[in-house]
Amino acid sequence: MDTQELGVASGEASSPGLEGIMQQIAEHKGCGTSGGSGKASCGSGAGEGDLPTEIWEKVKNHPCYSEEAHHHYARMHVAVAPACNIQCNYCNRKYDCANESRPGVVSEKLSPEQAAKKVLAVASTIPQMTVLGIAGPGDPLANPEKTFKTFDLISRTAPDIKLCLSTNGLALPDHVDTIAGFNVDHVTITINMIDPEIGARIYPWVFWKHKRYTGVEAAKLLTDRQLQGLEMLTERGILCKVNSVMIPGINDRHLIEVNKAVKSRGAFLHNIMPLISSPEHGTVFGLTGQRGPSAQELKALQDSCEGEMNMMRHCRQCRADAVGLLGEDRSAEFTTDKIMAMEVDYDLEGRKAYQEKVEEERVAKVAAKQEELATLAGASSDIQLLIAVATKGSGLINEHFGHAKEFQVYELTTKGAKFVGHRRVDLYCQGGYGDEDSLETVIRAINDCHAVFVAKIGGCPKNDLLKAGIEPVDQYAHEFIEKSAIAWFKAYLDKVNSGEIEHVQRGDAEIRQGALINAA
Repeated sequence: MDTQELGVASGEASSPGLEGIMQQIAEHKGCGTSGGSGKASCGSGAGEGDLPTEIWEKVKNHPCYSEEAHHHYARMHVAVAPACNIQCNYCNRKYDCANESRPGVVSEKLSPEQAAKKVLAVASTIPQMTVLGIAGPGDPLANPEKTFKTFDLISRTAPDIKLCLSTNGLALPDHVDTIAGFNVDHVTITINMIDPEIGARIYPWVFWKHKRYTGVEAAKLLTDRQLQGLEMLTERGILCKVNSVMIPGINDRHLIEVNKAVKSRGAFLHNIMPLISSPEHGTVFGLTGQRGPSAQELKALQDSCEGEMNMMRHCRQCRADAVGLLGEDRSAEFTTDKIMAMEVDYDLEGRKAYQEKVEEERVAKVAAKQEELATLAGASSDIQLLIAVATKGSGLINEHFGHAKEFQVYELTTKGAKFVGHRRVDLYCQGGYGDEDSLETVIRAINDCHAVFVAKIGGCPKNDLLKAGIEPVDQYAHEFIEKSAIAWFKAYLDKVNSGEIEHVQRGDAEIRQGALINAA
């Protein structure tokens, strides 16, 4: 993710306000605002040397707030908040649904007590799980008793786990003090508009103080409360990420104004996500034929907003009961029946020891990247291109092409390798055989990429990729992604400069809607 965030101790009356927080960032190693835009220069790729210590400690192992961390650390969501206080035209909350990967979908709803037991079970099984989030399937703050009871139980039994919540923001101003009191350091607010006329096309109604509001009146109430809550959180030093759903023809251009508005109120990170609108999901937009953006459209909007503030690029639009690394879901391993039968021994010291090893791996990855990046010193070229990478995590090229459920996408320039997104795909290998129909969807998903990096690939898909103009690269199997990408790019530039190959622009790519999460 282009995704690093602000953070100072929360819940204290003496906590610095927004101006103080921004100044604290700006004074640290030049990691502050630049030019007239005020964009913080320490973004999702920032490392330990780029951030104040207290901020680094809050983001270093948070997979949603640090692009670097998401290669190494896992998160989980617990579905304790079924009720919602607004209706969105892109949302359809589904229960007992195991084959869709999108917000609002869960297989089981949990009580706070069940959720606490599940957190302990997951954290004991997955020691790199560092973050517990409540994101629904409704809105956490429309279910405040269940949400805060869950936080209370977890903070007492698993004090090393970071607590997060995601909200639509309608009820947020009423709960900021409670959020700070539970040391919830990370809050995500979904803000899709600041213009009520546009908002009326996204939200049919909101329910506040025992009254239902509709149309422009509902949208104005919602945006006012969202922006008020954002200001209140940042004044307390709580890290704020803003999610926005890109809806072509409705709010796509308007999101540039949203970006400026949330930045001015202290949000450090903005996550612009593509609309998921397949008809089978049963949403209003899906049933009315509202399309989602293409990969090129999404990236162009993210790039334009990045001039103002840091953008998150690695969001997976997770289910409300997701478990594991971003891009994977292990929730089927932790059903209520299974966790209630478990004898859980929460080994805090063992978790710390495991995470220390993860940090060693992470340091090695960064060092390898810097070493390879030095080989580009002095190189001059206007060429920029995208590559796709098959990975299981840890920042390594360690996945077989046919087993990949998604590809991570990097932009390569003479400045290095920059993570810019991911593409869900259908599995190519089905029961030991390649599925040619699935291969076509994979090619469409990475059609804007010049190469795809894999640990292994068969002859047939290799030939089809070459015919499509995508180079399959397997000579860097099990090596670090960024180091390998830079090495390949340097060789690519050498070939272009020597006349061996001609650089050509690639076409657009398709964003896959709702990939299966439990496919074998």
